[in-house]
Amino acid sequence: MALRLPTEHDLRDLARMNYFELSDEELAAFQQLIPDFFQLYEMLEQIPEPRKAMKYRDRDPGYRPSRQDDPYNAIIRRCSLRGAPSGKLAGKRVGLKNNICVAGMPMTCASMLLDDYTADTDATIVTRMLDEGAEIVALLNLDNLAFSGAGDTSVYGPTLNPHNQEHLAGGSSGGSAAALYYDDIDITIGGDQGGSIRIPASWCGVVGLKATHGLIPYGGIVGIDSTFDHAGPMARSAADVALALEVIAGKDAADARMVEVPVKPYTEALGLGVKGLRIGVVSEGFGIAGSEPDVDETVRRALSVFGDLGASASNVSIPAHKEAPGIVWGLLGEGATAMLQSNGMGYHWQGRYNASLAETLGKARRAQAEDLPPTVKLVLLIGTYVKERYHGRMYAKAQNLRNWLRGSYDSALEQYDVLAMPTTPMKAHRNQPDLDVLGRVAHALNMNGNTAPFDMTGHPAINIPCGKSNSLPVGLMLVGRQFEDTTLLQAAYAFEQHVQWETL
Repeated sequence: MALRLPTEHDLRDLARMNYFELSDEELAAFQQLIPDFFQLYEMLEQIPEPRKAMKYRDRDPGYRPSRQDDPYNAIIRRCSLRGAPSGKLAGKRVGLKNNICVAGMPMTCASMLLDDYTADTDATIVTRMLDEGAEIVALLNLDNLAFSGAGDTSVYGPTLNPHNQEHLAGGSSGGSAAALYYDDIDITIGGDQGGSIRIPASWCGVVGLKATHGLIPYGGIVGIDSTFDHAGPMARSAADVALALEVIAGKDAADARMVEVPVKPYTEALGLGVKGLRIGVVSEGFGIAGSEPDVDETVRRALSVFGDLGASASNVSIPAHKEAPGIVWGLLGEGATAMLQSNGMGYHWQGRYNASLAETLGKARRAQAEDLPPTVKLVLLIGTYVKERYHGRMYAKAQNLRNWLRGSYDSALEQYDVLAMPTTPMKAHRNQPDLDVLGRVAHALNMNGNTAPFDMTGHPAINIPCGKSNSLPVGLMLVGRQFEDTTLLQAAYAFEQHVQWETL
C-alpha cells in the first residue's frame, strides 16, 4: 500500500497540534525532507511480518444464539474450537470474554467500533488452554469496550443476572459470570482493571480470581493500561479456577511486560485446609459509599465459617484504603485515554503488538466516535483535559503513589495471611433500560471501591460466593500477598467444601 505524504495543510495542522507554527522556510525544507523518511516507511511495509503459526485450524466462527438459547444474554457467539486430544483441560468447555483474540473469530469488545473485526492471532492464554485439551465453546458478552462495572452497556444488550433476571450480571466481564450457569460451559476467562472479574463474580455467585499482576500473560487481549491489565479464570468452583490458572499462568516470551513469575501446582494445594490461617478483616472495606447493610452482615457471617475451619479473623485498619480512589482514577483516566488514543496499542514496551487491531480501531475512532458509550466519552474528555492542562503530572503522581498504597497493604499482610472485605458494597444493580446518561455513568462506577485498589497494587484477589440476600448473591473478597494466589484458592475451596453458600 502506497503511503500518502502529508500536505502543506497537514503539516501546518500537525505543527499547531504540537504547539508551534512553521515558518515558510521550515515548511519548504520539511517538504523536501519528508519523502525520504516515508521511503523508510515504504521499506518497512515491504518486510513480511512473522506470524505465530496457527494451531488447531478447524475454526468455525460460530453463530449468535437466540435469546431462547441464551436467556441471560451472556453469549455473543457460540462456536466450537477443539484443542489437543488430551491434557489438564480435556473435557472442559471454555468461554472467553470477547476482548480476547481467537484467530478467525470476531473480536468486538461489545462495541460498534469493532463490529467487523476478526482476530488474526490467538491470545497466549488461548493457545495454552487449547494445548491442554480445552474446547472453546463461546465468546462472551461484556460492557462496551470494558468500561463499566454494571453489565448493561454492550451493543448486544445487557447481561442479566442468573438469580434474578430483573437485575444485571455486573461488568465488565458479565458474560463470563452469567454463562457459567449454562450446563455446557465449565470455565470462563474474564478481564479486570477495576474489578471486572470480581464484580460480576460477586453479583452472579461464582468464583473469580484476579491473579497477581504479571502471573497471567496478557498478549492478544485488549487492555486499558498495561500496568494494571489483568486476565483471570472464573468458574462455579475453586477447583476449576485453580485448574485453569495452572494452565494459563507463567511467563510469555512475547510479552515483555511480564517478569519471571513463580508458577505453582495450584490444584495440589486445594485440600490443605485453612487451619491457622490469619484473616485480617479490613475495617475500611465495610460501610463504604453505597454499602448495603445486608451485604456487610452476610460477609461477616461468612467469615465466622472460617473460624469453624480453624482460621482466625480479627479487625485491621488500613487507612490508605480510603485514599486509594484518587490513585485509581489518576491512573485510569489518563491511562485509558492514552491507550484509546493509541488505538489500543500503547507504546514503549517490547512484545507482540496487534497491528490489525490498531488499524481497525484507529479507522473506527475517526469514523464512528459517536458510537462510543458515554462512559468512554467521559473518560476521554477528562483524560485528555488533564493530560493537556496538567501535562501528565497527575498520572505520574498516581504511578509513584502505587508503591505507597501497595506497601500499606503489605504491612497488614505481614500480620495476616489474607485480607477480607465485601467484594462489592451492594448486591446486583437492577436492570434499568431507560436510565439517562447521568444515571448510566453513575451506576457504572459505584461498585468498585473495594476491588479497584488491588488492580493498582497488583495483589491477588478472589471473590468467594458467601451467601444470598433477597434472592441475590453476596461476595466475600480475600486478598493475598504477591504471587501467593494458592492461599486464596485454598481458602475458597475450604469454604465451599464446608458450606452451601446459597443457604448462608
